[in-house]
Amino acid sequence: MAPFSLMSVGANVLLKSVGLFSYASVVRCSCAVPVIKSFSTSTGVAPKRPLTAYMKYVQETQPIIVKQHPGVKNVDIVRKIAQQWRALTPEQKQPFQDASLVAREQYKLDLEKYKAQLSPAQSAAIAEEKKQKLAKRKAIRKKKELNTLGKPKRPRSAFNIFMAEHFEEARGDNTQAKLKSLTDDWQRLSVTQKQIYTQLAEDDKVRYKNEIKSWEEHMTEIGREDLVRRKERRSVKATAAKDAKKSKVTVLKKKAIKKKASDSETAVKKTVKSSKK
Repeated sequence: MAPFSLMSVGANVLLKSVGLFSYASVVRCSCAVPVIKSFSTSTGVAPKRPLTAYMKYVQETQPIIVKQHPGVKNVDIVRKIAQQWRALTPEQKQPFQDASLVAREQYKLDLEKYKAQLSPAQSAAIAEEKKQKLAKRKAIRKKKELNTLGKPKRPRSAFNIFMAEHFEEARGDNTQAKLKSLTDDWQRLSVTQKQIYTQLAEDDKVRYKNEIKSWEEHMTEIGREDLVRRKERRSVKATAAKDAKKSKVTVLKKKAIKKKASDSETAVKKTVKSSKK
């Protein structure tokens, strides 16, 4: 049976089982015979990365579900599509996978054309931008990891505590305006009035110091010393080196004392021996 027939029959039975379409519903994979658009280097725009087989399936299926079930939430639609995709047979997935493969090959050609038209300065700028994006993604991943591991939040300043306390009642129609009015209010406070928030900030520093110390000790225990602050790592290494040196000195002293006692004992034996003669 041809790929179109396989997709039509298989998708029809599948969609009937999940209750999204009627018996007459048919999903056709128009991506089985992709229309390849050549990339024009005159645009100066980098080619877009090709869609995966699954994303091509989503692209085909989502508009139909949204049209026939306008009341269904997006999250439920995505969930249903994922369920349908998992239920498809390898033969039913094949047209989408083939289309994705063709798109990837075309993307490689388009990317080569795009890079060929760039000047050295443009290539360097793109490389730098890519580097920054990669660093940003890495920072986001690290932040998520630290939140998952329960890293304590850094202490807040006196002004931050004041701002959090009065933000809702601050003047202004947007966040920027509210921040400006809060800054003005903070500057107008007397030293005595600010002292309350200064003390709260000091207390928060103590909280953070205790929590971060406990957290870093736990990270060291589970083998995540890479998450411990550099200063603390240096301190731990210095302490370990100091202890090692101290232990070495102790061993040398013991050896020296033992040798001295041995030499004294030998000298006594020689004296006794000599006196007998």
